[in-house]
Amino acid sequence: MATTAAVFPASDELGKILVGPDSVVWQRVSDARLDLAMLYALLLQVAHPTVGAGVREYSEFEREPWSRLLRTIDWVTLLVYGGADAVPAGRRLRELHKRFKGVRADGRPYHALEPDAYAWVHATLIEACVAGHAQFGSPMRGAELERFYREYRGLGRLAGVRERDLPETWSGFREYFDAMAAERLVWTEAVDQVMRAVGRFPPPPLGIARPFWTLIKLPASAAVRLGGVGLITSELRARLGLRWTPLDDAAFHALGAFTRGLGPVLPQRLKVTGPAQLELRRPAIARGPLGDGASE
Repeated sequence: MATTAAVFPASDELGKILVGPDSVVWQRVSDARLDLAMLYALLLQVAHPTVGAGVREYSEFEREPWSRLLRTIDWVTLLVYGGADAVPAGRRLRELHKRFKGVRADGRPYHALEPDAYAWVHATLIEACVAGHAQFGSPMRGAELERFYREYRGLGRLAGVRERDLPETWSGFREYFDAMAAERLVWTEAVDQVMRAVGRFPPPPLGIARPFWTLIKLPASAAVRLGGVGLITSELRARLGLRWTPLDDAAFHALGAFTRGLGPVLPQRLKVTGPAQLELRRPAIARGPLGDGASE
């Protein structure tokens, strides 16, 4: 297992890693329209045999889907908008994953801190943001996309994703991502767990971009399924056993055209929800595994 010194940045590196309002990540990562890409990231994660095994054994997603998603949202929000508070939170997140171990469906032992699997989770968050904006938000291109990738990749170091675990450039990341999708991702029991939960997905809790969900006028379960499954390639959908019809495809593209068209009229508070979301969730974060957990 890698030592703490090897996986976390030194204190004199933090100024180059932490981001502020002038960063692309700050402006892009909490657009409310990205709610439609949440399932995409999760499906990519649980299709990795190690991550899928961990979710099957340790996650309560099927019973409490928003609780699981809120923990992910809390982490991303704290990572991007929490400043120095993200540093201890990242260490706590890695510490939490030390206990997730067992045996995969193929009989191989697994541990959540396997570098390949641990970095993949961070990679799916990057991919979901970029693909989510391309389909539902404001697409990133050129220098903006490169800067976004560089910033978000760097933030992963706060949770112990080593520099060598993800490629340095966006083009390198695309090659890495395509290879992972083609060679490593498979159907797991967790894929079906996630999809069963989505079938009865409740409306988001108060404070989770509720005006946006009202605006698109689709049940949360339908919108989440369309966004998440639609962003997956047809080849990977078939491998994961995900149903997708021509009607689904038409609805997916119509939803994308509608939400992209909202750009000029969408309030700024729904384009950058992170600071307000963090303020709303700070008490819960402080009580949970990313905080000191004092009241748990």
